[in-house]
Amino acid sequence: MEMNRRDLFRIGGKLLVLASAGATLEQIMGSEPAPEAYKMADHWWGMIVDIDKCIGCGSCVRACSNENQVPNGYFRTWVERYEVPEGYVNPIVTSPEGAINGFPLPKPTNFKAFFVPKLCNHCADSPCTQVCPVGATFVSPDGVVLVDKEYCLGCRYCVQACPYGCRYLHPETETVDKCTLCYHRITKGLTTACCENCPTQARQLVDFKNPKDPVHEFLRTHKVSVLKPQMATEAKVYYNNLDGAVR
Repeated sequence: MEMNRRDLFRIGGKLLVLASAGATLEQIMGSEPAPEAYKMADHWWGMIVDIDKCIGCGSCVRACSNENQVPNGYFRTWVERYEVPEGYVNPIVTSPEGAINGFPLPKPTNFKAFFVPKLCNHCADSPCTQVCPVGATFVSPDGVVLVDKEYCLGCRYCVQACPYGCRYLHPETETVDKCTLCYHRITKGLTTACCENCPTQARQLVDFKNPKDPVHEFLRTHKVSVLKPQMATEAKVYYNNLDGAVR
């Protein structure tokens, strides 16, 4: 087949553009279809936390810190230990360094004790997005609450508005930082770093729009609740067997 100078320039330009986008030779030549693009409208992300399975090892906190380069002393997720003395209502709550190194072995007591992992609840009706004066914090079409650091003023309005204490001002960028459900991972078909590294599967990333996701059966067969339901934020982190003493 004959090819003139114009055809050479046209095909060469196409090769350069596609190659710069990271395409393989097979994809450029059309023998292999390009991978399916992530479609935000097809997903609605959340998480399930099974209190009975959490052992307070801190693996989730360490994984999150390493994956997202969280600055020392700050946490996108953390774990709290609740100890409820017999006959008392108010619990004793501890979280040494966010439980990044786990918890010391408890002394034998007659306390009721359990662990509660916490993170951004990715609320569908989030107070943080309502108070941001520039729209830097927003809910994505797939239900993840994110912060655009290019627009964030560092005014802390969203930090104050969050009823779960899940936001902080990054000491270096002076913009708000928080859990993103590892958005850079889940849009590639992976799970979050905290879920991947949980040895007991106490945390599970779920997609409420996926009819085959086990979350639907789990919600029907377990006693689940959210933190601070009175806030009516439509939180999407569901806890199984959450004790009433948890604040």
